[in-house]
Amino acid sequence: MRRVTLWIVSTIAAVALLFSYRTSLGGGSAAAGAPAVVATGDATGPSASGPPGASLTVNGAVARTRYGPIQVQIKIQNHKIIDVRALRYPDGNDRDVEINSYALPQLRAEVLAAQSAQVDTVGGATYTSGGYLKSLQSALDAAHFA
Repeated sequence: MRRVTLWIVSTIAAVALLFSYRTSLGGGSAAAGAPAVVATGDATGPSASGPPGASLTVNGAVARTRYGPIQVQIKIQNHKIIDVRALRYPDGNDRDVEINSYALPQLRAEVLAAQSAQVDTVGGATYTSGGYLKSLQSALDAAHFA
């Protein structure tokens, strides 16, 4: 009888531990991945009519990729994207640094030229490009940028 009881308690404990395990890509609260709007000048956003020169800075949601999180920040002024920068990106090893050192500037240039998230991915940096564009789109959505 003791063996059966021990087996049942062990099984329940193992199942409880499995359900409470959080992976590196899945955990965190929903608020942690939400875009943050940081207003500078005009707090009403880029779609509202505000004073000339008013700008809006928006942090995109953190996009989780196979190689790590990516988060971008956009700055909008006079209904135009004037700056895009990566706040977070994978840099855990030399290969990540190498890929991001050429991919991030290309993505930035394409976004500034297109004024949207509808740009091509960078060859050799598929995961970085996907995460970058996902975070960018969340920032554009939060800023109500059309």
